[in-house]
Amino acid sequence: MPQSRYFIVQQNGDWMIKFHDEEFGPYHSQSEAMLFAVDAAQKLGRSGENSEVCIMGENGHFRPEWTFGRDHYPPTL
Repeated sequence: MPQSRYFIVQQNGDWMIKFHDEEFGPYHSQSEAMLFAVDAAQKLGRSGENSEVCIMGENGHFRPEWTFGRDHYPPTL
């Protein structure tokens, strides 16, 4: 099953969602970007794709923050 990942990143004080070769945003907060990314990942999950939302940590590494089928929808932030 394909794996789709949404990445939440901060750029110049704004929050962006990166998915494949596209960027979405800007969003005013990490939570706002997270809600939009989780909603998109949920829709992909319902159509049969494994999907998750990852956030960049302070160390520059991404960590999964929400995974379809494992975490609650809508998320509690």
